[in-house]
Amino acid sequence: MGDFSNKVVLITGAAGGIGIATAKAFAKEGAKLALVDLKKGSLEKAVKEAGINDALLLTADVTNEEEVKKYVDDTVERYGRIDAFVNNAGINGDFANIVDQTVENFKNVLNINVIGVFLGLKYVMKVMMNQKEGSIVNMASNGGLLGAPGMSSYVASKHGVIALNKTAALEGAEYGIRSVAVCPSGVDTQMMRSIEKNAMPGKEEEAKSVFEASVPMNRYAEATEIANLITFLASEKASFISGSYYRIDGGQGATSV
Repeated sequence: MGDFSNKVVLITGAAGGIGIATAKAFAKEGAKLALVDLKKGSLEKAVKEAGINDALLLTADVTNEEEVKKYVDDTVERYGRIDAFVNNAGINGDFANIVDQTVENFKNVLNINVIGVFLGLKYVMKVMMNQKEGSIVNMASNGGLLGAPGMSSYVASKHGVIALNKTAALEGAEYGIRSVAVCPSGVDTQMMRSIEKNAMPGKEEEAKSVFEASVPMNRYAEATEIANLITFLASEKASFISGSYYRIDGGQGATSV
């Protein structure tokens, strides 16, 4: 087996492109999986299509504290511990300039992308503190390091994830807990289809070309490429890495300070 043989890995947003690719990567490494998503049907479909045969499937609204506590408790009840946590659930929200952005949309994005990440950290870290070990990978974004016209709610939320990641690393260090963040540029998943549609309605292919042109490698990342980075950062090979964020962006970050 691989680096995660008999290790317990908990992943939120597991039905999405990055989530299911990450689950599949951990499964190949021998991990015991607990997979969380909002919609049971979507999760079951994604798991079946990925060929994952043995996993604990859990449904939860990551903004609901009781449901977050329950998905953590259910994982521990089934497996006895949590070795790695991929804090991945998130949305992109509506595309609008600040002056046109609604408070409702802004709050919704922050609720899922920031409160959801915070609650996951709150309850998973309690388990890991008792274990005196654990690794956490938080899903941030290049948008958490830059501005992005039309995406104020999303970039604000991902800046928040990076701040939470740093704080979790500091608070968890004495307990043997590492926390890191991953910052992708555009990834070839359903979320990017939504962003393309919101950015240029009816001109999605043109939007795709514009977004890809902003990347020196002139393409989106594949979900499997993000999964490869996540599995490394969660593993013992990254045992002295904590509090950092890692760009995986085809060189896009090299164009900024």
